[in-house]
Amino acid sequence: MQADFFTPPPTPTETPIKWLFLDLNSFFASVEQQHNPALRGKPIAVVPMDTDGTCAIAASREAKKYGIKTGTKIYDAKRMCPDLICVMAKHDLYVEYHHRILDEVIKHTPINKVWSIDELSSRLPPNKQTREAATGVALRLKEGLRQNLGEYITCSIGLAPNGFLGKVGSDMQKPNGLVILEPDTMTERLFKLKLTDLPGINVNMEARLKNAGIRTIEQFWNISPKHARKIWGSVGGERFWYNLHGHEVPDLETKRSMVGHSRILDYELRPVDQARLVSRRLTIKAATRLRRMEMYATSFDLSVREHKGEGRWSAGMDIAPSQDNFTFLGALDELWASMLSTLKPWQLKKVSVTMTGLCTRQDITPDLFDSTSPARQKLSARHEKISGMMDTLNKKFGSETIRLGVSPQTRAGFVGTKIAFNRIPDTAEFSE
Repeated sequence: MQADFFTPPPTPTETPIKWLFLDLNSFFASVEQQHNPALRGKPIAVVPMDTDGTCAIAASREAKKYGIKTGTKIYDAKRMCPDLICVMAKHDLYVEYHHRILDEVIKHTPINKVWSIDELSSRLPPNKQTREAATGVALRLKEGLRQNLGEYITCSIGLAPNGFLGKVGSDMQKPNGLVILEPDTMTERLFKLKLTDLPGINVNMEARLKNAGIRTIEQFWNISPKHARKIWGSVGGERFWYNLHGHEVPDLETKRSMVGHSRILDYELRPVDQARLVSRRLTIKAATRLRRMEMYATSFDLSVREHKGEGRWSAGMDIAPSQDNFTFLGALDELWASMLSTLKPWQLKKVSVTMTGLCTRQDITPDLFDSTSPARQKLSARHEKISGMMDTLNKKFGSETIRLGVSPQTRAGFVGTKIAFNRIPDTAEFSE
C-alpha cells in the first residue's frame, strides 16, 4: 500500500534533460528475426502454444501492419494475415538477449532501473544532460545495439527531465524513435496525446478522470496536486501530477512477496494425471528459486482452470516456514486431492502454484521451530539437506539429473519459467 503522506519533490532545476528511457521495439519478435534470418521481413507472431486458440504475446513490425498485436487471438490473426508465421516463444533466448543488451547499454550510460524485459531507464551523468550530449548518448547506444546485437534489435528512446516523461517520449515515436521532451516545449507535445497515452492511466482511470470533468491532458495539467490526489483516492494522484510536470519523484520501494510458477498446458498434458505432473514440476522449480534466494515461505497456494467451461478452483494452506521440495509437494498433494473432490475435472487448461509469506531465516522466531516435535525438526532438516544436494547436482550435471517422480515433456522444452510483465527470470531458472 502507498503511504498517505507525500513530500513534494524539489522544483525541477534548469537542467532540462536528466533521464533516458529505452524501450525495445517488438522485442520477442525482433529477437526471433535476428536469431533466425528466415523470419526476417515476414509477419510473425510469437505464441505460448501451438494452437490457433492461443493469443500472440508479441508481433513483428510486419505483422503489426495487419493490425496484429499482443493479445490478438491467433485464429483472428491468421484471418487478418493469411501468411502469418507463428513461432513458439523461447523465453531463455529472450533473457539471453536481454542481458546482452544490458551489457551494451552500460557502455554508454548507467542503468538505474530495469523496468521489464524490454524497458530500462538511465539517469544521465551531469556532463550528458544537455540536449546535444544526451542526443549523442542515444544515437551511440542505438548504433551499439545494431553493431553488437544485430540490425533487428532496435529501440525507441525518450529523453526528458524524469523517467516518467522519458517513458512517455519513448512511446511517441515507434519503431526506432528518438523523442526529446524539454520543459520549455514539452506541453505542446504532451497536450496532443490522449489521457490513456500516459503510463498509469487505463480505461478505468480515464473514466474516473472524466467523471471529475477532466478529458484532456491539458485539463489535468492545470489542476492542483491535491485535486489529483482526490481523483485517485490516494497519494498516487499527487505522484502522477508531479511526474507529469517534470519533477523527479523517487520510486516506491517494493518487497518481494511471493514466488510462483504457472503454465497453460499443452493439449497432451491436460488430462488430470499429466496436469498433476506439471504441477509437481512447477512446485519444485519454485522451491528451488526460494532456496537460491535464501528465503522461506509460510503459505502454499494451488490454482487450476478447466479445459472447457468456466470451472476454476483455488485454495491455499499455511505451512511452517519451509524451503524444501518435500514440504511443498506434500502441500500440493493435499490441495490436489481437495481440488479433485470439489471440481471433479476431466482435463485442466492451466495450473498455478504460489508460495507466499516470504521471510528469511533471521525472520523466523525460535519458538516457531520449538513448537514442533524433535522428530519433526529432524525430518525438516533432512529434507532441507536433500533438497540442497539436489540443487547442487542438478546445477552441475543438468536440471533433470536428480528428480522426484516423472518430469513432463513440454513442447517449449521447459516447464514454468517464462517472462512476465514485471519479472525477468534469472538465467539459472532455465536449468533448474
